[in-house]
Amino acid sequence: MRQVLQDARNGEITVADVPAPKLLAGCILVRTAASLLSVGTERASSEFASKNLAQKARMRPDLVREVLNKIGRDGLIATVSAVRSRLDQPTALGYSSAGTVLALGDGINDIAAGDRVACAGAGYAVHAEFACIPRLLAARIPSGTGVSLEHAAFSTVGAVALHGVRTADVKLGDVVGVIGLGLLGQITVQILKSAGCSVIGMDISPERAQLALRMGADAASSSSLNFKDLCLQYTGGHGVDAVLIAAQTASNDPVNLAGEVGRDRGVVVAVGTVGMEIPRRLFYDKELDFRVSRSYGPGRYDSAYEQKGRDYPIGHVRWTENRNMEAFIKLLADRKLNLDALITHRFAIERSNDAYNLIQGKSGEDFLGVLITYPEDAELSQHTELRPLSSRSRQSFASGQESKTVSVGVLGAGSFATATLLPAIKQTDGVEFVGVCAANGSHSRHAAEKFGFRYCVTDEKELIEDPATNTIVIATRHNLHAAQVVAALNAGKNVFCEKPLCLSEMELLEIIEAYDYSQSRDEPAHPPLLMVGFNRRFAPLAVKMKEFFKDIHEPLALHYRINAGFIPADHWLNDPEQGGGRLIGEACHFVDLLCFLTNQSPVEVHAHALTNPGRYSNDNVICSLRFADGSQGTISYLANGDKSYSKERLEVFGGGRVAMLEDFRRLELIKQGRKQVLQSRFRQDKGHRSEWSAFVDAIRSGKESPIPFGQILTSMLATFRLDESRSLGRSLSVGSLPGQASTF
Repeated sequence: MRQVLQDARNGEITVADVPAPKLLAGCILVRTAASLLSVGTERASSEFASKNLAQKARMRPDLVREVLNKIGRDGLIATVSAVRSRLDQPTALGYSSAGTVLALGDGINDIAAGDRVACAGAGYAVHAEFACIPRLLAARIPSGTGVSLEHAAFSTVGAVALHGVRTADVKLGDVVGVIGLGLLGQITVQILKSAGCSVIGMDISPERAQLALRMGADAASSSSLNFKDLCLQYTGGHGVDAVLIAAQTASNDPVNLAGEVGRDRGVVVAVGTVGMEIPRRLFYDKELDFRVSRSYGPGRYDSAYEQKGRDYPIGHVRWTENRNMEAFIKLLADRKLNLDALITHRFAIERSNDAYNLIQGKSGEDFLGVLITYPEDAELSQHTELRPLSSRSRQSFASGQESKTVSVGVLGAGSFATATLLPAIKQTDGVEFVGVCAANGSHSRHAAEKFGFRYCVTDEKELIEDPATNTIVIATRHNLHAAQVVAALNAGKNVFCEKPLCLSEMELLEIIEAYDYSQSRDEPAHPPLLMVGFNRRFAPLAVKMKEFFKDIHEPLALHYRINAGFIPADHWLNDPEQGGGRLIGEACHFVDLLCFLTNQSPVEVHAHALTNPGRYSNDNVICSLRFADGSQGTISYLANGDKSYSKERLEVFGGGRVAMLEDFRRLELIKQGRKQVLQSRFRQDKGHRSEWSAFVDAIRSGKESPIPFGQILTSMLATFRLDESRSLGRSLSVGSLPGQASTF
């Protein structure tokens, strides 16, 4: 399918051929008929992207601080690589569209294939021929209403306008001022008139002021002085009951003007993006109520609502973002709104560049409502071919002979995969990139182009079952790992799974069953390997730390402090269903490293979380581990520190020796009063390249996995016990899984 993408480095707009999105549970697959350009939001995004790095830095000093902190913590080379990776990722544009439902995901029972729907949401209702839309971001267009899909494509902006009106709490007979008569302002004027309000509009453009009059405004002006006079004239000198600011400007002038025309104890609502340095004297004297209208309405920015479809009970929240979209469609059906007068331009998707040149002012034309249209016969394909399979791989697999090349298919193309994992694999000899899969087609295409994959898809089954791949790399969200590992093992593929291997003991048992079956089959000659991305045990400085204690035959004391940094409670990693929480999702790394250094299995664990003041997500945890040989380890996993401070510090004591590893950049080894310091100034090495070299070597030579399966199980089981201990508040024995020895 074709999709409009923007280059984050220079703002360039391209229409790319990408795989159609995967249909997810709780979502619908929509063939897009029309999508609306958000003149304010998308123009601002394009203008920012087109600026050079210095200009971007001046506009976003917060990001500059993050970069400087990362340089100090991770080194210059790692930081430059991360920044480049972020800028390389194309941006999917658009958030308001309409089309026809093609298919339904699991759990959808109130919409049918063939229904027409309005769609919303950045990242969902994008400018593309097909879109996967969560249920509560889609509003069905009732049949027989005569509402066109072009008009329905305005529903997101319409919901924004409706929520602004509701936030103002206006009533029948109120006199309302609207400052800013662009697309949002013009729709707001019409909604207010349909609600029985008198409306006075103001815009610096005389043409837009005149258009507002034609749309039903009682009065409108392009002069702020005249606007003030009109507001007094229509209210008997009292001032308007409410002012809705629909302008897009960094200036504070709209807020100042709203304060001047509002009546005593009136309401001012910021609907557009405007400067908000509120003049205290003016707002204090009138006791004005200043409110900010948050996008489409309740549910916006709530992942449980938007992504998981958990609606708010209508008895408690009458107007959610979805119900606002439905109300806007009802206004269209009742002929209360005139959108034809607001549509100034239509561009076929292949002419999207012209559309963006228009809204950026490059063409010099006036514009208001700008639509992108799509063909009815667009091809629905979840596969995009980029280059042919190499003759070497084709001959190898066609003949049924085992290839010495590690032919990789990758599931997941997120920031970690593209910034860290794939570059490490790319630098490993003996690896061929075959296919990459991501639920988002643009991410899949970007990774394929950047790293030289033969094709990209959004259907994981196609990649796993492709005979041209002998190794599957799993870098998806944590809740998908277990099922993908099992599917890949059942397909006879080697598996590299980023941590964690899975999110529960039940999933671990399912993986054991699939792994045991894969090892017992007669073919291929070499059973598939299973590897988990516990990369820290492969870090050169961690290996040297272990060697430093190899001739010590007494228990070790290990102290591992992780300054993990705060992430919001609604981050997917904190979601028990998707990420499993940070203890399972991340701390398994640190558990495995302590097991590696002691070369022992944990036999007892205890985890205690700090008292939560409400800001954190049980991610300030002190963990204790007792190992089979009597060694003791502590892991302080903390989200309450300053991110500019070092992230990881590991100290090991034993046999009259001390070792200290700081952020995998500095290692101090002390014995007999002498200190040896090993340090990397420009980059940290957490072992990603070394783990892949070891994994590839094992596949090609028929060796055992670099991390034995039993050790993987032990590290994961100990992590599950830590999470359970945190919940129960007591120590727990690690034990072992049925039929498995917990061993290192």
